[in-house]
Amino acid sequence: MALNGRVALITGASRGLGRGIAVALAPEGVRLALVGRDREKLSETAAEARRLGAEAEIFTADVSDEAQVRQLERDVIARFGHVNILINNAGIALRKSCLETTLDEWNSVLHTNLTSVFLLCRSFVPHMQGHGWGRIVNVASLMGHVSASQRTAYSATKSGVIGFTRALAIELAADGIGVVSISPGLFATDLTEAILNDPVKRAQFMGGILLGRPGRPEEVGKLVLYLCSEDSSFITGSDILMDGGYSAQ
Repeated sequence: MALNGRVALITGASRGLGRGIAVALAPEGVRLALVGRDREKLSETAAEARRLGAEAEIFTADVSDEAQVRQLERDVIARFGHVNILINNAGIALRKSCLETTLDEWNSVLHTNLTSVFLLCRSFVPHMQGHGWGRIVNVASLMGHVSASQRTAYSATKSGVIGFTRALAIELAADGIGVVSISPGLFATDLTEAILNDPVKRAQFMGGILLGRPGRPEEVGKLVLYLCSEDSSFITGSDILMDGGYSAQ
């Protein structure tokens, strides 16, 4: 896939979808900058990536914080020299009604899920420009297309990620940088444990998934691998739903 030697920065790489993405890119010779807040879990992801043959370095940072993102930029560029692929995957969930959500809770979801995407792109896109090639993949959500009770803050931020992706794709097309978002449905990750471990909630969600099961993180990883390859060179400004058919009904 001609990705050998490319540098990919992945946020939220300590677990779940982020780890699945790192594991998918590792065998292709991609050099990995793995970002998160949990150093121990990041180290586990890095160890798995190295076992698969990749060069991997961990960076601890809160990507919702402007100063920490600027420091991350300095650290990653000092280590790798540039970035070719940016995967904005960091996110948190909040299941709370609009009327019960505090401003601090709203801001926490907004800054982690959406503002971080802006901050990472603002810092790293200049290092991607001038090479004639680049990929940005923003992880949105099915909840950016449809929604449910107690998902006002989360849905708002994920819809924002999709809109941001479209606008950025227009801005960066001339630089040869493709920008896409993916919208996973229910996947078996830490963020969905509360649903998958609750028989009632699990049954409710499973009833809407045509394929009858939650997604697996490695499936997102394989999609991201495709989106980073030359096979996807005509895809930009798009959002790809990956929800087992949930939104088809």
